[in-house]
Amino acid sequence: MRQLILDTETTGLNAKTGDRLLEIGCVELVNRRLTGNNLHFYINPERDSDPGALAVHGLTTEFLSDKPKFAEIAEELREYCRGAEIIIHNAAFDLGFLDMEYARLGWPPFMEHCSGLIDTLLRAREMFPGRRNSLDALCERLGVNNAHRTLHGALLDAELLADVYLAMTRGQESLVIDTSDDDGGEAGGHREKISLRQFDLPIILAAAEEIAAHADVLNGIDKGMKGTCVWRKEPTPPEGDAPPAA
Repeated sequence: MRQLILDTETTGLNAKTGDRLLEIGCVELVNRRLTGNNLHFYINPERDSDPGALAVHGLTTEFLSDKPKFAEIAEELREYCRGAEIIIHNAAFDLGFLDMEYARLGWPPFMEHCSGLIDTLLRAREMFPGRRNSLDALCERLGVNNAHRTLHGALLDAELLADVYLAMTRGQESLVIDTSDDDGGEAGGHREKISLRQFDLPIILAAAEEIAAHADVLNGIDKGMKGTCVWRKEPTPPEGDAPPAA
């Protein structure tokens, strides 16, 4: 499976009011392995960045003045992404800008040429409800080193998101517990790796009486607090969950 982790930087927050793309970074995964076949563009947005966005990415109008315009890199970007599954953190933001740039060229939306979309922000909210799920927060939570990230950058953030995505989706592959000695030797002698894929593992659902007992507990909590307990509510994402311009 070919997957592309994609990130952008922009002149501001709203593509519909004239903000433009100024950097695109893509990192390629094939069968969950980084290939090094990445794609990176700086783009002349043909306008200045808003002060708030400039503070985030640090890409000045002067630096971008001799970079290609989006129309000059659009075909290479489209062919690179064609048929791949796209992974984005806060996908609505990046796709809004990509679709606006594509519309300027008379092209259909960006995702029409791709095979699917994964929004890691939505996945993180499901995995960690009620917690901060910005890229920096996920790096800290999942042990991804982002100490070198002082400013937002599309390729840097895509590389970090690739590590975050792999950590978020890494499942247990075997029943082996690592008992290697510190010098690299094996303390327990030869160990045979047992794949879990050979087993037909059962799915055990809660019994009717267990479901009823759980409902009784929640009803009791609701009654005691004279309202609805948090276990009956959809979590509300905390403010500042999504990066302002990435």
